[in-house]
This record gives sequence, C-alpha cells and structure tokens, in this order.
Amino acid sequence: MDDALPVLNAARAKAEELGVKQTLCVTDESGQVIALHRIPGARLTGVDISIAKAFTAAGHERATHKFNEAPDGPALPGNEAFGISHMLPGKFAIFVGGFPLEHDGQIVGALGVSGGNGQQDKAVGAAGIEAFAQHLADNPPS
Repeated sequence: MDDALPVLNAARAKAEELGVKQTLCVTDESGQVIALHRIPGARLTGVDISIAKAFTAAGHERATHKFNEAPDGPALPGNEAFGISHMLPGKFAIFVGGFPLEHDGQIVGALGVSGGNGQQDKAVGAAGIEAFAQHLADNPPS
C-alpha cells in the first residue's frame, strides 16, 4: 500500500490538472487490487474498467494500448491475438489506460486509469509511473 499511494496521488493530481474525473486502480504483479480510488463524480463504470486495465497490464506485462497499435498490435484483426479480449470477458482490456509498474526490469504491479480520452489516460498513467519510479528511488526496497 505504501508503494501504491504515491502512484494514486500523482495520477489524481494529473487528472485534476486535466479537469477529468477518473477512477484509478493499482494492482500487484498478479493483477490483484491493492488500491482503488474513484475521484468524486467519475463514472460508475470506471471502477470495473480501471481494474480490468490494471489486470491486463500486469498479466501481459505491457501497456494495454499496445495491443491495438498499428501495425503489429497483436489484438488487431489478422494478428496472432485477435479476439484475446474475449477470453476473459470483463477482465481483459485492450484499449488505452493500463500501465505496468516496473522495478529492476520486473513487473511489480500495474496502474489502471479510466474516465478520460486516450490522451488523458496516457498522461495520467505517465504521472503515476513517474511517481512510482521516484518513490522507489527515494525508498529503495530492502
């Protein structure tokens, strides 16, 4: 939880700076929820969506938007993972808003962001990732 709070605080600050009401989810490396924060007024659906985005980013060790980035996004029609989002309905997200959290080259968790457009979700995610890296630099794991 101590590692999740700086992520949530930075992501919330960026969302507020952008004027977007979002739901933010931090998971551990296995996609299990550690912390969830719904900014007052954020859509109710954002809770489940942010959890799915974080779960997917943790489980597949990549940002969720990379599933659909042309030309090689694996979930694009004709590519090897087309239809993967149907494997775990409601738990697997292949659109912008899921970001793995890394330490020493290992995925140690993920951040799910829901409620803005793609640019806003990426900006909020970047703020959370940056805060996580800074937190680890200031508080190295023992």
